[in-house]
Amino acid sequence: MTYLLSIFWGLFLTPEDFVQGNSYRIIYLHVPASFISQSLYLAMAIASAVYLIWKVKLSVYLVRSIAPIGAVITFIALISGSIWGIPTWGTWWVWDARIVSTLILFIMYLGLISLHDSFNNNEKADKFVSILVLVGSVNIPIIKMSVEWWSTLHQPASITLSEKPAIDLVMLYPLFGSIIGFTGLITCLVILSSKLQIIKREKNKSWVKDYV
Repeated sequence: MTYLLSIFWGLFLTPEDFVQGNSYRIIYLHVPASFISQSLYLAMAIASAVYLIWKVKLSVYLVRSIAPIGAVITFIALISGSIWGIPTWGTWWVWDARIVSTLILFIMYLGLISLHDSFNNNEKADKFVSILVLVGSVNIPIIKMSVEWWSTLHQPASITLSEKPAIDLVMLYPLFGSIIGFTGLITCLVILSSKLQIIKREKNKSWVKDYV
């Protein structure tokens, strides 16, 4: 509900941007999707580290559940960014550092899904996937810092902890709402997917039969 209200606010109630016109309104989809795509991967990295160190089985269920959701959200971030790029940059695709690193993130999500499905032994799959997740986590700071490290078409972050937001408050509030609402929605999906993963992997256990 929070996300829907924020989307409505952003699409219909906020004023037109002086430079970008109405095309900027896609930020209420693109920014939350970009934020969540990276946050989900960080969550997978933490879960993978927990599994490799302490062998907590719940961690691998989280990794398995997050990967397909993360792939979809990253795809949404790429598509919405491409749509935004047409009126802003005059093209839907450029080999920009942030775009390329986000594309790599999408490919990594797909690779993790494929790798896990290629194993017949779940324990081996969990171990190799967890290691690959940790190796791939180096891409997250690259996505974040790409606009600082290289010359890119992307502008620097409009919202930072150390400086005043570079976006008008009337546009900022629905953006925060859309991020919070979208995050809540995806969190619920991850929890539900994790429950299904647990039931699927532990289906022969007596407690699962009683639960189902």
